Amino acid sequence: MEKELNNLVEKLKKAAGANLRSVVLYGSAAAGQFEAGHSDLNVLCTLDRLDGAALEALHPAVTWWTGKGNPQVLVFTLDELRCSADVFAIELLDIKTRHRVLYGDDCFTDLEVPMELHRVEVERELRTKLIRLRQAYMDASGDPKRLLALLTDSITSFLTLFRHSLIALGEPAPEHRHQAVDQLGMRLGVDVAPFHAVLEVREQKRRPKDLDLASVARAYLESVRRVADEVDRCGVK
Repeated sequence: MEKELNNLVEKLKKAAGANLRSVVLYGSAAAGQFEAGHSDLNVLCTLDRLDGAALEALHPAVTWWTGKGNPQVLVFTLDELRCSADVFAIELLDIKTRHRVLYGDDCFTDLEVPMELHRVEVERELRTKLIRLRQAYMDASGDPKRLLALLTDSITSFLTLFRHSLIALGEPAPEHRHQAVDQLGMRLGVDVAPFHAVLEVREQKRRPKDLDLASVARAYLESVRRVADEVDRCGVK
């Protein structure tokens, strides 16, 4: 991981030159929760200019990076980053809280993330992902392998939103996944057992064959719905 990140930084520096302001690692790898085979190496760059010529210059570095199976690099100017903080409150608050500077300035130290619309964004993301979960559930139903993959692939996105649900409710959000799930369950009165079960399979602490998969999947779906409803309810005055 470190070798790939160092190589990427060198390629970005060579490609962008003085236009490159910073390179930042974010997500699970920056939080010390990288899982080989599951987690991505998420990288964000800030540059002075992002016109066509600047993007073309980055082509060799980013195609090398994505060619290794990594997600595309996010690119912003500093002004764009600051202006985006209100509409990407979830994402940028997470990056501000958990990131590692690989090159240049720490542009997140002084980044202000407005929280006025944070709860609304959390609910919107929960609702959107619940809709997609239901669509995928219909397709995967009856196929245990696909159903298990749906649950283990979706859990990390929901964990992020569960942490932000706690933040929106004015609660401290524990970094440890299982603790955050338990705290959300206590705060909202939601059954979190299916989330623990899926997490344990993903973390290879439980064998998939030991699950009553159909029951866990149904409870997982219902608990996500309950969280979305409770976050919506907390916003009603």
